[in-house]
Amino acid sequence: MADPTDPRDDLGLPVPLGPYPPRRVVSLVPSLTEAVAATAPGLLVGATNWCSHPADLAVARLGGTKNPDLPGVLALAPDLVIANGEENRRPDLDALRAAGVPVWVTDIRTLDDAFRSLDRLLTVACRLPRPAWLDQAEAAWRDVQPATAPRGVRPTAAPGDVRPEADGPRAIVPIWRRPWMVLGRDTFAGDLLHRLGLRLVHAGHRERYPAVPLPELLASRPELVVLPDEPYRFTAEDGPEAFPGIPVALVSGRHLTWYGPSLVAAPTVLRRAIDHPFVQGGESTS
Repeated sequence: MADPTDPRDDLGLPVPLGPYPPRRVVSLVPSLTEAVAATAPGLLVGATNWCSHPADLAVARLGGTKNPDLPGVLALAPDLVIANGEENRRPDLDALRAAGVPVWVTDIRTLDDAFRSLDRLLTVACRLPRPAWLDQAEAAWRDVQPATAPRGVRPTAAPGDVRPEADGPRAIVPIWRRPWMVLGRDTFAGDLLHRLGLRLVHAGHRERYPAVPLPELLASRPELVVLPDEPYRFTAEDGPEAFPGIPVALVSGRHLTWYGPSLVAAPTVLRRAIDHPFVQGGESTS
């Protein structure tokens, strides 16, 4: 555990927390909002408009992750603002620091990163006891079994596969359309899917979220298409039609991209979706 007398966030930046535990916390990241709310319900005083969990969260709403209401944040006089290096913009966080607000930034790109970061956020930054749900999440992922290919699909090697130890289906994971964007290298969601046995076609791409035209996606011969419902809200009616004849798994974006209490159920939720894909215009492949 980090030295509590010299608290530094995931970026290694010092955070001037003061001698007492924070009593007023603002979260600018939906998954971190849920993590804090599940651990210490009365600690949060502000969150973004996108912080949807817990459903009964009654705090001030402060805009989006990319466009937070900074005057609104300052008006709440928080002891601590929690943020993420990918979700939030550096100029906004610098402005809060310049106003004298302690800002703790997380940096999470793998499941192991998530477990370490959440522990430090809660026990070092917020000075809370380690929550039981974090132990449960680690236990839930400890014995995850890799995925197998959808019925009737034989996994095949292909150029660009960077993790040959996985023997499940070659998968693409669109996260946006118009333009089409997919999971590339070094992403938290990609790490979860790899642990579940999928071989991401674009895991070796130089970009983390590359824009890839649809014809190129189809030409990569994916054996499975994984469509989450966030950040783009893919549904059975919006997305699968672009991949005719290819098994499609519609998955919960919260369980794929959030790091927090959702990690407890995530292996089961994601496994169910991956194991029961369907083919557009046809029947389930399972």
